[in-house]
Amino acid sequence: MDKNLGKRFEGKVAIVTASTQGIGFSIAERLGLEGAAVVISSRRQKNVDEAVEKLKGKGIEVLGLVCHVSNAQHRKDLIENTVQVHLTDHFKLDLEFDPWNLLFRLQKYGKIDVIVSNAAANPAVDGILETKESVLDKLWDINVKTSILLLQDAAPHLQKGSSVVFISSIAGYQPPQGLAMYGVTKTALLGLTKALAAEMAPNTRVNCVAPGFVPTHFASFLTTNDSIRKDLEAKTLLNRLGTTQDMAAATAYLASDDASYVTGETIVVAGGMPSRL
Repeated sequence: MDKNLGKRFEGKVAIVTASTQGIGFSIAERLGLEGAAVVISSRRQKNVDEAVEKLKGKGIEVLGLVCHVSNAQHRKDLIENTVQVHLTDHFKLDLEFDPWNLLFRLQKYGKIDVIVSNAAANPAVDGILETKESVLDKLWDINVKTSILLLQDAAPHLQKGSSVVFISSIAGYQPPQGLAMYGVTKTALLGLTKALAAEMAPNTRVNCVAPGFVPTHFASFLTTNDSIRKDLEAKTLLNRLGTTQDMAAATAYLASDDASYVTGETIVVAGGMPSRL
């Protein structure tokens, strides 16, 4: 990714859920390279540590936390650890000799400017009428409900001019076989975007990105099959699958002041795949 990007997020704090790999990681990287202090999260500490190391290696200010979005305490911890004042070890030592270092050595987030809700699950590929109730619950819980609950915790800390971006899917427009119920939950995010844009205006904008098919671990069962991959590529106008950087660029636009008059909208980033309900 080009390190000579603009600094649209200088001085801003961005939370990106499910952001230690794939689309989420690329979004965090893009926001960080454009100046944001990014807060990333994953269910596994190992993944968090590895992602933090990669981002710090690119000069990005980053805080990594374990967060399973369906866990209420994890969500609260994610928000609280973002807005609290962080003291570095060097600062603690210097404070013993020079209390006025408080003005210079505090690493303080203390606010939230951007939230990207990226966490998603697809635990089964059964038809809707064959899907177990427990799977239906998990799909709704991870893909829709936790986005709402996270915003309930975060709302008091969102700044004037803040931005929320949901990550939906092209499957939300035409749920495909094997991804049907997953697609339905992603359709719900399109409506949630409209509803929250009205509810959170005028201080917070709410928008959505609907990615096409991207070769990530999450979509590997589709994109690693040569036949399926070629079929998906043929359905695009650009004759290729998307990249995580494609999705990060669209998300960064919606989260930035370049989109200051855009709210309640979904940008489909799918190479021209049909996207009408």
